[in-house]
Amino acid sequence: MATAPAGVSAPSLKELTLRGVILGGLITLLFTAANVYLGLKLGITFATSIPAAVISMAILKFFSGSTIQENNIVQTIASAAGTLSAIIFVLPGLIMIGYWTHFPYWLSVAVIGLGGILGVMYSVPLRRALVTGSDLPYPEGVAAAEVLKVGAGVGGEEENKRGLVAIVWAALVSGGFFMLTKTRLIVDTAGKTFKVGAGASGVTASLSMALIGVGHLVGMAVGIAMLVGIIISWAWLMPSLTVSGIAAGTGIEDVIGDIFVHKVRFIGAGTMLVAALWTLAKVIGPIIKGIMQALAANRARAGGQELELTERDLPITVVGGTILASMIPIGLLLAGIARSGAVADHALPLVALSLGYIMIAGLIIASITGYMAGLIGASNSPVSGVGILTALGISLILLGLFQGAGPAATESLVAFALLVTAVIFGVATIANDNLQDLKTGQLVGATPWRQQVALIIGVVFGALVIPPILDLLNSAFGFVGAPGAGPDALNAPQAALISSITQGVLGGSLDWGLLKQGALIGIVIVAIDEVLKKVSDKKYSLPPLAVGMGMYLPMEVDLFIPLGALLGWYYDRWARQSANPAFAERLGTLMATGLIVGESLMGVAYAALVAAASGAGKEDSAGVIALFKEAPSFAMPLAMALFALGVGALYVWTKGRAAVPLPDGDTRADEIAAVR
Repeated sequence: MATAPAGVSAPSLKELTLRGVILGGLITLLFTAANVYLGLKLGITFATSIPAAVISMAILKFFSGSTIQENNIVQTIASAAGTLSAIIFVLPGLIMIGYWTHFPYWLSVAVIGLGGILGVMYSVPLRRALVTGSDLPYPEGVAAAEVLKVGAGVGGEEENKRGLVAIVWAALVSGGFFMLTKTRLIVDTAGKTFKVGAGASGVTASLSMALIGVGHLVGMAVGIAMLVGIIISWAWLMPSLTVSGIAAGTGIEDVIGDIFVHKVRFIGAGTMLVAALWTLAKVIGPIIKGIMQALAANRARAGGQELELTERDLPITVVGGTILASMIPIGLLLAGIARSGAVADHALPLVALSLGYIMIAGLIIASITGYMAGLIGASNSPVSGVGILTALGISLILLGLFQGAGPAATESLVAFALLVTAVIFGVATIANDNLQDLKTGQLVGATPWRQQVALIIGVVFGALVIPPILDLLNSAFGFVGAPGAGPDALNAPQAALISSITQGVLGGSLDWGLLKQGALIGIVIVAIDEVLKKVSDKKYSLPPLAVGMGMYLPMEVDLFIPLGALLGWYYDRWARQSANPAFAERLGTLMATGLIVGESLMGVAYAALVAAASGAGKEDSAGVIALFKEAPSFAMPLAMALFALGVGALYVWTKGRAAVPLPDGDTRADEIAAVR
């Protein structure tokens, strides 16, 4: 008979429901619009899983018979569509290079949808390899599951009450601090630049309590690895690479910003490439095993054997057939692009090689981004770095085919490469987020195939919604660097970077030395990691991919993840010595979850306010709730003090709540901990 994880009811018929699909679609519209706007303006997007889960629970509780699994389906649909909005890191590049003047609706829908569906299909065998068959932390997947469990009342009455209060208080503090930064009474980033010998460097941190929560959930190994990456970039590379700029008399901040974007980030991409390939080599065995298990499950099902509900994926024959069938419309799409350009005479080999690249690179990229999401969470996973590597791969293939091509052919090849990158980027973004969703599903006893169907529904919703939003923003603002862009043009930083890299490879201007330097660093880190694990019997490690991410991501994005990991380590060490270790540790997890929940929800609210102000023609739309035109001089020290006070108070308060004994027979924390 089918069983569910301990502490969670078995999946009922009310899992994949019409009302859940409709609710997921409505949330998708809101979150996708917010993500597209923020991503194009600021270069950041937010994970939608947890906010969607919170909204779903708040609405479905008014309907009879709602279940934790139904809420999970809603957040799965919304998160799939929300994460697919990261396609904005590629598609605007076609506007920037002058190939498109607008976003053709059905062509854009096809590129986004086909890439997303491939991402879902590649995620099916990866579930067994990277979710059920690994010990990756999946911080956001665990956080979403904890939110759903508390909402569904899993555990004793007093335990649930304390857990809910922990989430709410942490969310209020985190969300309140986030919104306070938007008033400009306090800043949202603290930093200082300084000279180091003949060069320069700096220390910058985003005052984001969500990053503390992520760090708490990912643990010390990942936190230390990211710190090592930060040190490599900012204590070694930055001082040495800024010498010439400082000597030329350029301002320190300008030099640092330019060197990071155009040099350090490329070195970090080289390190990530080596780390990603090494990671793939290590997980290829579990991936193959997962495929074999999926085939065995398919044979068992065909033979009449009943599988546990929590082990029922989409049949592997359906997965393989869908992947192969998707190549037909993708091939037709690419052929149409190739035949309309200066490389029309070589359209057939061009399309054939590109399809092979999409199939092979798709699986590799899905594995890498899925692993990264499991390591540090979907929100902080550097998917744009994977986009860079994807663009490099297809650009090198095209360079080999069309060596010495003229300017007209090069322009067509750049556009073709960006479209291939966009398809694979859809795979990357979906695998990055969906394995988090599948982890949540595992923890709440969801049926995998239903969740995988929900992922496809979410992809379709996202593909239909994203192009008109892109077209609207392009018409209203344009993109920096694009022909005819106005003074209020959106930055679209990742799209600008990826398109410039593609042009650099095909035009012969890319600095390969930076990538080689990063690759050498990656090789050294891999060797250190292997030695550490061997001499400590796998007790200690230095995850190479996390080091690469620490190098590649801006310091303000990743500096507080190691701090959160340290705080989480201290808290968990105390929890293990407490009277009720399982409950105390879970309460800490719920508090960390609340830090992510609060900032995520306020991020959605703020994005809506910015979009409304922008639509109303407000000049400073980003300052829609600002009390000052510029942050006052006391804003930074006040922000740092309030941040430290808020985080410190939450940890002290959580320890106090965890130390109070629960009534006898009231806790099921041991069962819940077993699920995790």
